[in-house]
Amino acid sequence: MQKSQVLIEYNTKEKMSEPWPENPLPTLYQPYEAEQILLYENSSCLAVKAYLKMCNLPFEVRSCANAEFMSPGGRMTKLPVLQVGAFVFAEFEPIVNFVEHQSNAIGQWLDEDEKSEMRTYVSLTENIFTMAQIYISFMIDRVYNEVTAPRNGCVFPWPLNKIQNASKRRQAKKLLKVYQWDNMEIEDVMEKVEKCCETLNLKLKERDGPFFYGEQPCELDAIVFGHLFSVLTINLPNMALAQSVQKFKPLVQFCRFIDDKYFQTKAV
Repeated sequence: MQKSQVLIEYNTKEKMSEPWPENPLPTLYQPYEAEQILLYENSSCLAVKAYLKMCNLPFEVRSCANAEFMSPGGRMTKLPVLQVGAFVFAEFEPIVNFVEHQSNAIGQWLDEDEKSEMRTYVSLTENIFTMAQIYISFMIDRVYNEVTAPRNGCVFPWPLNKIQNASKRRQAKKLLKVYQWDNMEIEDVMEKVEKCCETLNLKLKERDGPFFYGEQPCELDAIVFGHLFSVLTINLPNMALAQSVQKFKPLVQFCRFIDDKYFQTKAV
């Protein structure tokens, strides 16, 4: 590695380790909630908001039509986009990694075995629920026609809205194919969701406090809340996802607790 490259990487790490800025505040960019944002995008954005609130890190939220196109990339949703000074990150995991690099993260009190287990639960939750939400949004025709397409296309003039909707649906189907969800029936999807909920429910019952790992929150609490609360509070022509989650009362109660503690919307 060349000396100049080493120096650049060192300076970058030094800047990433600087204190969380308060003037100006870091900005979280997302699509418009009332008109535009889709189910799985809302879940990802809500999970990041919950995480930052649990870390007691101040930030401001800006809604904009082109939030997805501002993203530097991502594995699934490309959202939300967090700008902290000169740094820009997208999606839950990269944002959590950045916060951990700054030593501001929750969950540092967990031992290494617990951290490894916790991250397995985080990955399971994110993968299953994101795929299930994308499936519901794009593979169920009534949901797509009545909710997904109108919301995704609302910020574009005709015929660009039709082009954008077709492009978004192609991308969604491609992602579902990568994760081998494209040929599933709705019953198969709900079976995966319920198995995931059962796993989370069992973990929640082991707790000695209100969070998954006791008296203090960790990133698992944020990702579970983001996905489950979105599912429970959105109104779709097909409510199979919400009905599956509602079978697990401790998870519903957990969502109410997190909402009351950090958001106070009392919507579940």
